[in-house]
Amino acid sequence: MAPRRPNGRSSIYEGADGWHGYVTVGYRADGKPDRRHVRGRTQKIVTKKVQDLERDRERGEVRKPGTAPTVAVWMTTYLDTIAPQKVQPKTLDAYWSQASNWIIPHLGGVRLDRLAPEHLDRLYQAMLEAGRAPTMVLKTHRIISRALKIAHRRGHVSRNVAQLVDPPSAPALEQQQLSLAEAKRVLGVVEPRRNGTRWSVALSCGLRQGEALGLRWEYVDLETGDLKVWWQLQRNQWRHGCDDPHACGSRLHRSTCAPACRRHASRCPQRYGGGLVFRRPKGKSKRTVTLPAPLVAKLREHKAAQDAERDEAGELWTDLGLVFSQPYGRPIDPRADWLEWKELLREAGVREVRVHDTRHTAGTLLVAQGVHIRTVQEILGHSDVRTTQGYTHVSSDVARDAAQRMGSALWGDDD
Repeated sequence: MAPRRPNGRSSIYEGADGWHGYVTVGYRADGKPDRRHVRGRTQKIVTKKVQDLERDRERGEVRKPGTAPTVAVWMTTYLDTIAPQKVQPKTLDAYWSQASNWIIPHLGGVRLDRLAPEHLDRLYQAMLEAGRAPTMVLKTHRIISRALKIAHRRGHVSRNVAQLVDPPSAPALEQQQLSLAEAKRVLGVVEPRRNGTRWSVALSCGLRQGEALGLRWEYVDLETGDLKVWWQLQRNQWRHGCDDPHACGSRLHRSTCAPACRRHASRCPQRYGGGLVFRRPKGKSKRTVTLPAPLVAKLREHKAAQDAERDEAGELWTDLGLVFSQPYGRPIDPRADWLEWKELLREAGVREVRVHDTRHTAGTLLVAQGVHIRTVQEILGHSDVRTTQGYTHVSSDVARDAAQRMGSALWGDDD
């Protein structure tokens, strides 16, 4: 038998049972060299295997020794212990929904290192045939790709097969917004309402629902007119506190949980993590917005009314410092806020749009007033100006004015 080459270099030799090769690909957790063995009938076969291992080593694509986990095991590990470190709870719930409804049922039994592009193609086709929108298929693809990216980084697989697949392209969503006249009609009916200023803030500053409901007085300067969007209110789903959450019905649709919490985690006696919570915005969503002068005056009036309400409530008032609250100071539930918006639209005689479309309306009106797109980006808190362009639409009045100016420039009478 030929001696092993020094300095961790690869070696190839012929034995009694054929040709063998050894390649040092790194170091194990105990500090010893991680030396991989390959074998074949001929020297040519083993040489090719050694070269492939050396290439993977240089690219950082050598898989860890041992059997790779299945897709089901890795998705559970990723969503339970890795994704929560960076992903918001509501987003994580959406990830779990896609994993438990589609990824795990279709791919769960496949070993991670044997996952092929064709597996993903079949999954996406099954989703489309089941009537799922291309947007949902694209979201599922992104979840798989993120999970495989981490698996690749940690040496569980030698490549991210999701990068070899072209998922269905999702059409651009058609954004809706109120016209200037419609926005004024809505503002007309909110004047006498308690917390009516909440909708003035939404339509003029483009705050998200959670940002408006999580706004606190300490972040509103009524002297300078600056408003700091530093917190947002969200409703998180309850999570099971049972001994075996993976066997609980809400995730993998099993029924080994106690009868009291089989249907939903909110019924679990050991539930945790749910209800209304305050969270900090991420990225450029944390921003400072300058309020229009008329809105500052309305907020002063709103604060005076709230102060009187708090004095009357006395000890019953829960002082969270919220700008918009329930009669006794508690946060406004997002669903109650949504129902009020629906009622406002009916009262104003305006077509039905989503609460989030107040944000699109603000962006559109800012553009119509000649505000530069980069400034609109900062006001809305977008990290990418292309997102801002998707939120804003040139109104028909502005478009007609532009057409009229172009007509005058090309065919108008010269002075």
